[in-house]
Amino acid sequence: MNKTQTLLKRFTASALTVGLMAAAQQALAQEWPSRPVRLINPFSAGSAVDVVTRLIAGRVSQNTNAQFIVENRTGASGNIGTEIAARSKPDGETFLVGSPGTMAINPWLFKTLPYDAEKDFVAVSVMVTFPQVLVVNPKLPISSVSEMLAWVKAQQGKVNFASSGQGSTSHLVMELIRAEAKLDMTHIPYRGGAPAIQALIAGDVQMAVEGLPSLPGFLGSGQIRPIAVTSEKRSPALPDVPALSETYPGFDASAWVILFAPTGTAAAIVDKMAVEIKRALEAPEVLERLAKMGATASGLSPAATAAFHKRELAKFKRAVEISGAKAEQ
Repeated sequence: MNKTQTLLKRFTASALTVGLMAAAQQALAQEWPSRPVRLINPFSAGSAVDVVTRLIAGRVSQNTNAQFIVENRTGASGNIGTEIAARSKPDGETFLVGSPGTMAINPWLFKTLPYDAEKDFVAVSVMVTFPQVLVVNPKLPISSVSEMLAWVKAQQGKVNFASSGQGSTSHLVMELIRAEAKLDMTHIPYRGGAPAIQALIAGDVQMAVEGLPSLPGFLGSGQIRPIAVTSEKRSPALPDVPALSETYPGFDASAWVILFAPTGTAAAIVDKMAVEIKRALEAPEVLERLAKMGATASGLSPAATAAFHKRELAKFKRAVEISGAKAEQ
């Protein structure tokens, strides 16, 4: 057998192997899910991320006639649940509910982590995005972005802003705003978003950034005043509130919920799950509930989600560096 024939034989064998593997994956995806699928949320039940995930999981269950169960595994700033997902068998029965804290901030905030946000996971789909809202105490003479900028600069470093904790999404989004606008402010961390907003209402701090789903009651009662949303475009839930990108073109610091699978999960299953998420997000009743929460449905493909996640990692790396935040190990 000459060299050409040998190479042709090897190529044919390799192509046959790839074809058989692809066929096996497709067969696996057709049978999937044959058992209950768990979506691990590293944070507590009742949060905006949790409510959204349960809404989508319920619709996926209905569409597929299978069980998709949200499992809350909390602790260590989300690292416990995220590690559990990372170490799970890549058999399509376990997925991770990822949010900025665990999958874009913690990789830069902690010196060591029990998981790698990129190597241990494969992106499935961006399910939703949440605008963050820059809010102020309504007693302040601020009703626009320009007035906010002028007022903060006039205070010469005397302005305090609240967050839901050191290194939290609300903290780091404000750090991005502070850096973009060159503002001199002091960070006051609280143990959660609710205490931070209560401090703002009491006048202990002058401004804060918080996720839109947490704010409707406060905004409706006039206890806090919205100045801008941090998403690239205005939110349909707050159409009269400008986006910061209108002042700083290209600015986009939304929160999000991305579904990930453990690395090694069959591509056919990942693709099928992404399709089911998109189908769930197209249901009118799901869209209606998301709109009431201030969440925007996405449903990106796995490839687009992976690219999005990479950009978010870079964005929050910069935010952590700007803030100087460090997590206790």
